[in-house]
Amino acid sequence: MKDEEKKVSGPQSNPGEIINWPMLRLTYRTNRKKLDELLPPGIESMPDSLVTITIYNFPVHNEPEYGVVINASAKYKDIEGDYTLGIGINQEAAIYTSHEHWGQPKFLAETHYFRMGDRVEAKVIHQGHTFIQFSGLVVGQVPNPHQYEHNEWWIKCLRSVDMIQGKYDFPPHVVRVKSTYGTSFMEELNGDIILRNSDWDPIATRLPIEEQISAYLWTPIFLGREITLEDELDGEGFWPFADTIGGSRWPGTNGGPLA
Repeated sequence: MKDEEKKVSGPQSNPGEIINWPMLRLTYRTNRKKLDELLPPGIESMPDSLVTITIYNFPVHNEPEYGVVINASAKYKDIEGDYTLGIGINQEAAIYTSHEHWGQPKFLAETHYFRMGDRVEAKVIHQGHTFIQFSGLVVGQVPNPHQYEHNEWWIKCLRSVDMIQGKYDFPPHVVRVKSTYGTSFMEELNGDIILRNSDWDPIATRLPIEEQISAYLWTPIFLGREITLEDELDGEGFWPFADTIGGSRWPGTNGGPLA
């Protein structure tokens, strides 16, 4: 009885409520040299070379938003955090305003994500290609981590209207997203992260899996979030990183995959 009393129950909610859907957090180690190729001057990779994929269903604009966040460990001015390479969501309304305000690298994508019993399935589809997939089973509850601060690095910039090489109407700036999280509930998963080749979402080739680190269902407690405009990056050095695939930060040609 004492052991049962110590065990924390999962979040409780009304039938059909999505507000407490856990986020699927998938982490793996990638090739640091390949990660360095994706980071503009001013953003530095970290020795762990971790990629974190977060798949979620969370209400935005009072309706469900299915999405995926692709982050890679990186630091800016010796502040550790994650460089966000892409956020694929199914709500078109949130894409353009987020990019305009903060440079948030959003694009349209279709996410399938569900739990049935102890089975968890997820996949992300863009331009007809499934580029991320996960299938696993719940192993059990794990202790909640301590409250922590997390930094994400986005890039806000506008190339010039006259299309002159190397010229900007708004030069590249780092946008810092500082969030504070607690944890309500967390469960470990046993399953495999699968990355599939896609020209539009080249995570499999640009950030290949060298070692799978972890897979969890994480129910966060949102304690704070602050978005601030940081310093300007070197415009000349950033120019090769300015052309991206859609709203992501994957290198592209005229908004599409590399030619």
